[in-house]
Amino acid sequence: MAAFGRLSQVLRSSLTQTRRQLSATAAHGEQAAKTWKILTFVVALPGVAVCMLNMYLKEQQHSHEQPEFIPYSHLRIRNKRFPWGDGSKSLFHNPHANALPTGYEEHE
Repeated sequence: MAAFGRLSQVLRSSLTQTRRQLSATAAHGEQAAKTWKILTFVVALPGVAVCMLNMYLKEQQHSHEQPEFIPYSHLRIRNKRFPWGDGSKSLFHNPHANALPTGYEEHE
């Protein structure tokens, strides 16, 4: 019976210690959440804004001319027609960027 009493006393003391640790951890968690919230607004969002501005400015300087069409034999091979449209254009065809087997489409 004495062993049972000692075991229950050890379990109670370990539960008390666990509760103390959890309450200390909760306070630390609140501080960590506050720190990450501040970092999000002070570092992350301005960083994203700077990256967006950089991308916009570089895109303004970029030329939008079509490269010269070179009919390589290993590119744009059509063994079977596409099941949509006229059969020579892919599903997400962009006439400015994607060439057909005979070359770029004429722009008006």
